[in-house]
Amino acid sequence: MRLLLFLLVTYTLRAQPLPQAFATAKSPAEAGFSAERLTRLDNWLQGLIDKDIAPNAVTFVAHRGKIVHYKAFGYSNMAKRTPLKRDDLYRIASQSKAITTVTLMTLFEEEKFLLDEPISKYIPAFKNPKVLVRYDKKDPVGGSYETRPAKSEITIRQLLSHNAGIPYEHPLDQRPEFKVPFFNSTAPDKLEDVINKLATRPLLRDPGEPDSTGVGFTYGLNIDIIGRLIEILSGKPFDVAMRERVLEPLVMLDTHFYLPATKASRLVELYSKERMDNSLTLHTNSDYRNFATSGARTYFSGGAGLVSSAENYARFCQMMLNGGMFNNHRIISRKTVDMMLRNQIGTAEVWDRKDKFGLGFQLITENSHYGDLATPGSYTWGGMYCSEFTIDPKEELILLIFTNVHPYAYYSDFVRKFRIGVYQALN
Repeated sequence: MRLLLFLLVTYTLRAQPLPQAFATAKSPAEAGFSAERLTRLDNWLQGLIDKDIAPNAVTFVAHRGKIVHYKAFGYSNMAKRTPLKRDDLYRIASQSKAITTVTLMTLFEEEKFLLDEPISKYIPAFKNPKVLVRYDKKDPVGGSYETRPAKSEITIRQLLSHNAGIPYEHPLDQRPEFKVPFFNSTAPDKLEDVINKLATRPLLRDPGEPDSTGVGFTYGLNIDIIGRLIEILSGKPFDVAMRERVLEPLVMLDTHFYLPATKASRLVELYSKERMDNSLTLHTNSDYRNFATSGARTYFSGGAGLVSSAENYARFCQMMLNGGMFNNHRIISRKTVDMMLRNQIGTAEVWDRKDKFGLGFQLITENSHYGDLATPGSYTWGGMYCSEFTIDPKEELILLIFTNVHPYAYYSDFVRKFRIGVYQALN
């Protein structure tokens, strides 16, 4: 009888619907949007599909916690003409970085570390870093190269703000002694081994200082190192720590490094469009296409490894907008969110965008050449397969758009024109 009662209670609990993350606005007007102007956005997105500019797109826009625009356009598989569903899954690449950063900040709040501590305190392989001075450009794989001692150690803060001199594309990254997974891996790589090997690779500049051309923002494998730091500080595998600290409390049940077999069919195909006059074609890199569904499934890239849905990632965005809390779950404190959104790179800028960078997020400034209609103080980031989010605290607005094309000649237009389309419809 007790067993029967236990099974009945367990089934009842599992049968309950998941807690609703967002309310759906009864009308755009109720949520502060113009229905007429939102049709411009729909027409533009459908036009991209019709003109072979994008294979698909899913949008998610919420204003003051109410869903305004949550739609699917195009096909998850163009060859099969499979209509895209709103809950289809996407490779979100560098959007993984924000979730990894928040996972680390839960440990910061538990007093496990300080931001200006050297990473070598926890990962000794980073002790005494070196800076690349010269290398044989004709033979970067087998030729000679020269280094010098770095002026200082790499700090955790510098890793989180891409201010440590660690790039993605390194002149020596094809040498066997330095070669590590670039983004994803289907080989039996382990995070600890990859990071210890990465630590021996010379930096491109001194940590915290601009290089000879004045560049003080070096985007690279920094957040993969943070994933290993999370393992050390939490005492758990990185994927487990992320799931327990962020994904499960937010009910982000469709966010994974590697997809269960039951979800593999929901992963959209990956396409390429290197030039605007090219047709969309199936991506030729099998690792990029298949890492989430095949291979050894042992490497957890905090910088680029996650797969998610637009609605799942919107939960994360709303948590940040709410000051660290969502659906009655507090992930991090309001003051931690505030600190993460302060400029951490000084006078340096994010590429040519005239924006700053905090801990895990690009900060849109008054001088932004990228944010367009977004309010200064908004923050954003995207992934190389073409997905992006923007969070606007002043307007209490989150907006996301996902597709999967790489390389993509239309990337910047795709994410920026979507953002413009949302803001122009805001009353």
